[in-house]
Amino acid sequence: MNRVRTYLAAAGLFAAVWAVVTWPQPRVLATEAYPHQDVYFNMWRLEWLAHAARHEPSRLLDGNMFYPEKRTLTYSDAIPLEGAAAAPLIWLGARPVLVQNTLIFGAMIVSACTMFALVRYLTGSAGAGIVSGLAFGFAPYRFEHVMHLELQWAMWSPLAFLYLHRTFDGGRLKDGVLTGVMVALQMLSSIYYGVFLATLLGLGASLFFIARRLDEPRRVITSLAAGALLATVICGVYAVPYFQTRNYVGERTMDQVATFSARPSNYLNATPENWLYGHMLETRGRQERRLFPGTVITVLAIIGLLLRKPPKRAIIYLLLLVTAFEMSLGFSGHVYGLLYRYVPVYRGLRAVARLGIYVLLFLGVLGGYGFAALSDGWRERRRIAFAAIVVLALAAEYRVSLPLSDEYPNTAPAVYRLLARQPPGVVAEFPMPKLTALPGSDPQYLYCSIFHWFPLVNGYSGVYPRSYLFRLNHMREFPDSRSFLQLELDNVRYIVLHEWPGRDEARRALSNSPYILLGEFGDSPSGTALLYAERW
Repeated sequence: MNRVRTYLAAAGLFAAVWAVVTWPQPRVLATEAYPHQDVYFNMWRLEWLAHAARHEPSRLLDGNMFYPEKRTLTYSDAIPLEGAAAAPLIWLGARPVLVQNTLIFGAMIVSACTMFALVRYLTGSAGAGIVSGLAFGFAPYRFEHVMHLELQWAMWSPLAFLYLHRTFDGGRLKDGVLTGVMVALQMLSSIYYGVFLATLLGLGASLFFIARRLDEPRRVITSLAAGALLATVICGVYAVPYFQTRNYVGERTMDQVATFSARPSNYLNATPENWLYGHMLETRGRQERRLFPGTVITVLAIIGLLLRKPPKRAIIYLLLLVTAFEMSLGFSGHVYGLLYRYVPVYRGLRAVARLGIYVLLFLGVLGGYGFAALSDGWRERRRIAFAAIVVLALAAEYRVSLPLSDEYPNTAPAVYRLLARQPPGVVAEFPMPKLTALPGSDPQYLYCSIFHWFPLVNGYSGVYPRSYLFRLNHMREFPDSRSFLQLELDNVRYIVLHEWPGRDEARRALSNSPYILLGEFGDSPSGTALLYAERW
């Protein structure tokens, strides 16, 4: 019971710090979100998974975008675990913005809790767990990816290391199996993190074997092998549709990997929204490469390594930190090049700098050791006072001023309400983006399809199918005859025209086409919208 109260108290503290760090986001959790095209994508994926699970479970991966393509969720992270968490909320009628924000920020808080569990186990100090949890949950890296739902769901990684330690300490089959379960859950939450975790956890397990003598090594090996087998089966089944998609859309090029790899200096870059460091440390960074972990946790980590002889586990976490850092440099380092060449799954990854979450995890563990080393032997009041000071310092370091937008409709605009009442058919929305200006307004169109769920020729994802790029090429001079031929080939039954400079010309062309105007509406997200339907 005391353990339950401890974890509930830690969770309450993390939630309170989140509210302080991100205010006023908690006040508008149901109506406003970070202004980014991926927020539309997050909400669409969550809504689609809930819709398909209830009405079309056999088509769970066949999202309604990029018609007539199949497995469209596998063009990016399908987020089945996040979808399972969101589905009950969606079925109960929760607003899309609230669901998205809850899963984004709730994942930060839960990640802090699981880091707390790991570091408390390693150090025996609840204060160390709090400090490490705050760093892992709310460092600038988190807000660099505040629009990326799957990149917030890192909570399984600390638990994987926790159960790895428990397996080495007790040799229990249960702990070995749970280690594998955590790897599988991480893969189902974020493919990037799942791949990175499997690699670094395997390295960590090897180092732990080397570093300590085991009374019963066979029990440990058997337990971990059972967990590895379970993780392999689950991840292998999940990977099948992705390998099918990769055969169709191809692999990531070396140039793409180089573009989204870290530079050593990126670990000194904070996000521009950071209250303390934003103006000082943001200018040298670029999107996906702002990886600054914070000063306080870094200083504590150094103290943990230098103040007294560090335990073997701390040395191993230092080696893991160095490895994750080196891997995050992509082809500028050595390890990632070998993985890219010899491990096929790495050829499907692009943003290598996302290994920064594991640099943060391992640094957080070392910071926990530093806190424990400093406070060891102190009286309880002094330890609590010291922890409070560090918590306040971390909250000040991680405070952000997030831009928020209410541009995301929680209810269907009139044009989509009317569309939803029509017979099912394929939808095309204009303006479509140019090939040189992707994604245009496609993320917004995709999100608004949750209000009708008709097949959509538009789409947005991490990669684009060849059929869609071919379509955009044919549509580049819309409303010319080639465009109408493409609409016919795509079996487009409904057209939505939003505001853009070419709309009057498109409207004139449609008046002499097989499409009739159903109505004009003034409350669409992009201004007025015209809905056309094919003549029968």
